[in-house]
Amino acid sequence: MGGGSVRLAGRITDWNDEKGFGFVVPNGGGERAFVHVSAFRRGSRRPMPGDLISYLPGMDSKGRLQAREARHAAQPIAKELRPSRLSRRSIGVVALIAAVGAAVIGLLPVAVAGAYVTLSMISYLMYLSDKVAAGRGSRRTPESSLHLADVLGGWPGALIAQQQFRHKTIKQPFQTVFLATIAVNLVAAWWLVSSGLAARLSQSLSG
Repeated sequence: MGGGSVRLAGRITDWNDEKGFGFVVPNGGGERAFVHVSAFRRGSRRPMPGDLISYLPGMDSKGRLQAREARHAAQPIAKELRPSRLSRRSIGVVALIAAVGAAVIGLLPVAVAGAYVTLSMISYLMYLSDKVAAGRGSRRTPESSLHLADVLGGWPGALIAQQQFRHKTIKQPFQTVFLATIAVNLVAAWWLVSSGLAARLSQSLSG
């Protein structure tokens, strides 16, 4: 993809916060450019209509003008945000490995570990489907459905999908609920295992 090397300044217009994209009109006039929330550095605040930003102009695969490496006007250029030492993907993978490992050594019922793996796959595919729908402007997966899959045990897969697809990572209201689903799931899993109910359910299912 081609693009300019000189940063431009402009204001965001027609911002669709639900879909995470809008347009930026350069100061002084010129062709507006498509801008997606993923063009902003990780950790940046959510864009809003009227925001003054700087960006690098470029072309997408279809030859349309788009904004890349966008920054809010008050955001320093030289200072880059340090990435987290442990990524979302790493946390999700470690959680699944821990669940499977715990089942192998008998600390966790096999059915519970299997549920985590299965629901994580389902959650991963749901996030992928929602990301594709967002790009196409088609019908989205309800956030309540994503949260339901996560609270039932699909949150490791959701973490992997969120980082891989850069989806739902900046929208703070969603992330707040998402973290709550993880907490609720872990507490529920701990109670099921410690009370012996998970083991009894596994035995009844296998029997």
